[in-house]
Amino acid sequence: MRPPLPSFTQETALEKVRRAEDGWNSRDPEDVSLAYSVDCVWRNRNQFVRGRVEIIQFLTIKWKTELNYRLIKELFAYQHNRIAVRYAYEWQMDDGQWVRSYGNENWVFNDDGLMTHRYASINDLIIDESERLFHWPLGRRPDDHPGLTELRL
Repeated sequence: MRPPLPSFTQETALEKVRRAEDGWNSRDPEDVSLAYSVDCVWRNRNQFVRGRVEIIQFLTIKWKTELNYRLIKELFAYQHNRIAVRYAYEWQMDDGQWVRSYGNENWVFNDDGLMTHRYASINDLIIDESERLFHWPLGRRPDDHPGLTELRL
């Protein structure tokens, strides 16, 4: 089981989103994969990922190529066992170029609180280092760091 469990309320949906953000900011593929059912289905941009083994492989490659990764997620909507989020993350290419990626995800959960479906649409924007907005040590975003709305993203 992976609380909070459906049927989501405003409070539990917000908690689920923050836990997901914290997990992805850990950049630990094995730990992050435990939030998904063993047969979870993803569409991430133009890639299709199925099951935890492929999720771990996908995330391992992602965080080896998307350096200095920092993510902020924000609840957009929820209903029963579904959550929609919008998010942005900043990362650095191996040549030093900074990128801000913007996205939306739709999530579906089973009764145990594990995600069974993740549909992600993402766009990348090349930015100068001076345009970065996500300034915290790698890992969990501090509670006092502004979210997407406060940053006007």
